[in-house]
Amino acid sequence: MSVTTASGIDVHPLDLRAMLKEAGITALVIFALAAALVGFETTDIPGGIGINTRFDDVAVVVALGFFGRIALILLRVHRPGPVLIGAPVLVVVMLVMLLAQSLFGPETGAAVQRFLPFQDPVVLWGLLFVTVVIGIRAYLSRRHIASEESAQAREERLDHFAAQVQHAARFLGPALLAFALLFPFLPAANRHLLDIAILVITYIMLGWGLNIVVGLAGLLDLGYVAFYAVGAYSFALLATYLDVSFWISLPFAGLMAALAGVILGFPVLRLRGDYLAIVTLGFGEMIRVILLNWYEFTGGPDGISGIPRPSFFGIAEFSRSSDNSFHDLFGLEYSSLQRIIFLYYLILAMAMVVNLFSMRIRKLPISRAWEALREDETACRSLGINPRNTKLTAFGIGAMFAGFAGSFFATRQGFISPESFTFIESAVILAIVVLGGFGSQIGVVVAAILLIGMPEFFRELQQYRMLAFGMAMVLIMLWRPAGLLAHREPTIRLFGRGKSLESKS
Repeated sequence: MSVTTASGIDVHPLDLRAMLKEAGITALVIFALAAALVGFETTDIPGGIGINTRFDDVAVVVALGFFGRIALILLRVHRPGPVLIGAPVLVVVMLVMLLAQSLFGPETGAAVQRFLPFQDPVVLWGLLFVTVVIGIRAYLSRRHIASEESAQAREERLDHFAAQVQHAARFLGPALLAFALLFPFLPAANRHLLDIAILVITYIMLGWGLNIVVGLAGLLDLGYVAFYAVGAYSFALLATYLDVSFWISLPFAGLMAALAGVILGFPVLRLRGDYLAIVTLGFGEMIRVILLNWYEFTGGPDGISGIPRPSFFGIAEFSRSSDNSFHDLFGLEYSSLQRIIFLYYLILAMAMVVNLFSMRIRKLPISRAWEALREDETACRSLGINPRNTKLTAFGIGAMFAGFAGSFFATRQGFISPESFTFIESAVILAIVVLGGFGSQIGVVVAAILLIGMPEFFRELQQYRMLAFGMAMVLIMLWRPAGLLAHREPTIRLFGRGKSLESKS
């Protein structure tokens, strides 16, 4: 039986046996996952591949999971005392050990840092951050600021926050766009940061395209990378075999991808939910296998190399030795960054066109038909909306944007192969849409920065990247199933005065 304090917070009785059982089950699950993912590491050795065991890291991960679960249980039953004592002590100890070389000198500091649970500094600082968050949560619970709230109340609070963010994005958008336009000329901008920015914007564009299919129309597509591949190979084949420029091939690549989307749409018109996801997954694999086996046409596993780079709107080339070079045209000194900056502005312009198109089309009847299809297909039919045409338009438009992004990917890389368009790419794009929030434009931007940009900055997390990726997706599904910034604003509002119609994007 729970006890209610003067502040109205229910303090539940502490069942030590149940707490240890729950923490033990959590530790067992972590051990089953970590033993295979972390416990063994393959290394290249002369004459083959060697396997190193890392069961000490597995033991540390299991222990952290066990005690972390106990801390969360104590916070759940509103008994933050032990957490409030243990968290600051752990934070101080970790800070001293992390800064040991600066505090005690190189030799003594190196000896102290041998006792750290991991050798990766990014993992250690991440663990310190999580400990600080848990400690703050315990402090707030101690001050009776954090109260137990229902899932519905928490969802309403998060939805209100998402609505405020989306409303603020309308005013912050021009400022963010101005920052993006000035980014290549900032003092901190370099080749590495520009490459990361180009990659992030490419995935933002893909996320906005898939958002039409999944977020607006509610059609779960696990083979979206197939349209990405169609656009890339369409441009690569035209450029290498027929010597067609990027600017002429770009609309054709989008058209071919849209055609592939419509072709996919016809067989799946009667499918919904998981069945639709399985078919689209199969379609994506079919495209990859065709590209892999049709050697005479696509180059098979060898791919297509020597794909031409885009010119400056057909006027000048980004080359030192060209007669009509970009730097000679504008009287500049030659720099290899000129082509990178042009590629950055090119993908930024393409992404902004996709965003503008997506925001404008949401005010049209076809967008309201997508939303009706997403909510209830049976009711959609009863209202006289044709689900066939509605689905085909969603597949076609979403695939067209993927085709544009694919053509840019091909000209930026200069080489493509079927290995660039595996299922994991579809999973990442879908994860961006899900994490950002179904139908949320600004949510896709935030999710792309988190899922694409952050791992590129922290390359040290490479061996834990997929484990952390899966863990983040599980946590977001438990905490916020609709996505971080998901908020469905009515497309049309009816007001009493004159019953005017106001479209909301």
